[in-house]
Amino acid sequence: MRLLEKINSPEDLRNLEASSLKQVAQEVRELILQVISEKGGHFASNLGTVELAVALHYVFETPKDKIVWDVGHQSYPHKILTGRRDRFHTIRQEGGLSGFTNRFESEYDHFGAGHASTSISAALGISEGLRLAGTPHMGIAVIGDGSMTGGLAYEALNNAGHIPAKNLVVIFNDNDMSIDPNVGALSKFVNQAVTHPGYNRFRKEIRALVDSLNNHGVPVAGVASKIRKSVKNFFTPGMLFECFGFRYFGPIDGHNLDELVDTLNFIKSEGVEGGPYLVHAITKKGKGYKLAEELPLKYHGVTSFKINDGIQSSGVKTPNYQDIFADTLIRLAKEDPRIVAITAAMPSGTGVNKFQKEFPTRTYDVGIAESHAVLFAAGLATEGYRPIAAIYSTFLQRAFDQIIHDVGIQNLPVIFAMDRGGFVGADGATHQGAFDLTYLRTVPNFVLMAPKDENELQHMIKTAIHHQTGPIAFRYPRGEVVGVKMDKEPICLPIGKGELLSADSENVDVCLIGIGYTVQSALEAQKLLKEEGIKTALINARFVKPLDKDLITYWAKRSKLVVTIEENSSIGGFGSGVLELFQQEGIQKDCLILGLPDQFIDHASPKSQRAFCNLDGKGIASKTIEKLQVLDIAPSKKSKVKTAIKETNLTLQ
Repeated sequence: MRLLEKINSPEDLRNLEASSLKQVAQEVRELILQVISEKGGHFASNLGTVELAVALHYVFETPKDKIVWDVGHQSYPHKILTGRRDRFHTIRQEGGLSGFTNRFESEYDHFGAGHASTSISAALGISEGLRLAGTPHMGIAVIGDGSMTGGLAYEALNNAGHIPAKNLVVIFNDNDMSIDPNVGALSKFVNQAVTHPGYNRFRKEIRALVDSLNNHGVPVAGVASKIRKSVKNFFTPGMLFECFGFRYFGPIDGHNLDELVDTLNFIKSEGVEGGPYLVHAITKKGKGYKLAEELPLKYHGVTSFKINDGIQSSGVKTPNYQDIFADTLIRLAKEDPRIVAITAAMPSGTGVNKFQKEFPTRTYDVGIAESHAVLFAAGLATEGYRPIAAIYSTFLQRAFDQIIHDVGIQNLPVIFAMDRGGFVGADGATHQGAFDLTYLRTVPNFVLMAPKDENELQHMIKTAIHHQTGPIAFRYPRGEVVGVKMDKEPICLPIGKGELLSADSENVDVCLIGIGYTVQSALEAQKLLKEEGIKTALINARFVKPLDKDLITYWAKRSKLVVTIEENSSIGGFGSGVLELFQQEGIQKDCLILGLPDQFIDHASPKSQRAFCNLDGKGIASKTIEKLQVLDIAPSKKSKVKTAIKETNLTLQ
């Protein structure tokens, strides 16, 4: 029997001899390779944390000692070792394990996370809670994979050293990568220090000299230890972390289980009065799978692939929204030298890497620092530039104060390109673009748009660049484009003007008003409603702020029911804006707001997520018919559409 099959909890792991840990690590790595090659998921980062997970659970008394994994996408080995091995094949699948740590999934997941740089703060709070309760246990943060480029980590380090948090352990998983290569002066310093030939050569020379003198009976080990420590502090970031009040251990080989276990055992022996501790472990993203080691960016997050062949090109690639964004921005930047692009550690995810190849001096990757990205863009805007902050919707939430205080109040013409607006599929609750329409429409001076397709996206990009009287934002979905014909040239859209896509007559039963991608679902719903004998008008709103008052009120007055549709929280979003408009205009109208319900939407395919939230064609049609029947203005016969959507929902619930 394989050793891993005997491990149903960390207690089983701790019952093994230390000499067995290498085999356990190998089996964990093989399981990750097997499952993720079949199912897809975060890959290279998890291959790099196998030994860390094994050593931590072997040395510390988990779950009483509490480990917090930064971001959570590097926690697959941890999941396998904590009773979830038999369910690991369900990772990121509907109804299966989350791709991140999740407090509702396991007692070993002490803090959930899908955003970066949070682990030290959370582990610090946990360690203080343990101290106040008088327990002899420790809070442990595993940070890395780019998270040390985020300022939140240094706020936590500063506070931990001040307290001081003597029962806190920080594991700095230094793999010189996030999704894309790490950026920033600190990352450069750490990497150069650790790989500095002078430091590594001097270490070897000191060790050889000490061994030689000891062999000749000269007791110099104590002196040599002090010399090594002084040299280490000079060459490595140890001095930096010790300035924060931490006891620094490292750099050590994060794949050497003997060295890891010895270091962690020493910390455990020092106990809850000796810290805070920082262990600097050098790891390799993609460790154990050669292709992932060589191409960690390509193998960060993967779909299924054949292990022997690796990821293969699928031939003709269907463009996605990120391609349209990048290509349009490049095209416009060739004509306008004021255009600069900013991203927060997501150049490849947003498509900014393509812009960077064309305009390296006009591209800025600020690291995992969204607040700084927005402030930086604001500063550029004051100098007459047209900064485009390309940030995932879910990550832009982290910069809400800067959006209000530094951009909105000063009415600066910063452009926000919000990637992953709406459903994101397997990444789940932490990554859904569920709130941007709500939080941005509340900020004065903002213009807010969303395209129904890729052609409209290119027009909105040009519109944003030419809008110079204040901040402007547009959001677009993840994944492949609709497939419409592209206009040869992007044009500027009139601010605050939507479009009527179709109307069955001058007076209709239902006015459907979609924003962004939901227009595609509304088109499907319109066909289904027509089959039920229900007359409709369909509006592509285009703008959340300002709304097209004339168009919306005109058709609202000529319909019996207004239905708004958005892939955003139904609380305070686009639909709420339409209701506010009706109130301001004195329009009394029955309305149905369709959006994300007041809950966090778990991981599943976008198709399932839309069905669950009644935001696919069948769901929109079903909820519309249901509302019409309540109002007694729809056919009383049983609707085929309603039956279909009810059955679809049951599969997810």
